[in-house]
Amino acid sequence: MNGAARTSTRDIARAAVRAELAQVAFDLFLRKGFEKVTVNDLAAAAGVSRSTFLRYFGTKEEAVLGALDAQGEQVAGALRARPAGEDDWTALRRALDTVIEPYHQDPAYALAMTRLVTETPALCTRSLEKQNGWRPALTEALAERAGSPQPTTLALSVRAAAALDCLNIAIDHWTASDGRLDLVDLLDEAFAALAPR
Repeated sequence: MNGAARTSTRDIARAAVRAELAQVAFDLFLRKGFEKVTVNDLAAAAGVSRSTFLRYFGTKEEAVLGALDAQGEQVAGALRARPAGEDDWTALRRALDTVIEPYHQDPAYALAMTRLVTETPALCTRSLEKQNGWRPALTEALAERAGSPQPTTLALSVRAAAALDCLNIAIDHWTASDGRLDLVDLLDEAFAALAPR
């Protein structure tokens, strides 16, 4: 077995353990409440040591929000892959489909996760911080699409920020409806409210 295959296998195994630990944490948070659960509780529920749990997640917030780190790059990648002739606003809207896809795959889980995050101040704050970290990648992707020699401009940053606000507002309305409203329609409506006329 060569080094690349070994690394790939190790990465797959690590991702599987990380996903399992995250699921155990989520289940425990739902049952007992985020604030009442300690890292020791999470480790015990997962059947691992505290140090093992902390090797995968540095904090209990990360056990819930760790997936957000990769989402920013996924959205930026989807944005870069949009057709060259498509306007930025439409390209941003379509790129955000990568974020809302899980809401369609498992709406009950997505609703429970969204409520956990929005109803827990520490998670809500950290989630917004992480999402704010997506803006530079989205701005850079917009600049690349335009062939701009400057990686960031005020207008591109504003577009990226507005797109993320549209996403958050659509998710808030979807959550308030107990998942009955269609999230795609809500996101389309949010984007339409700011579409260039």
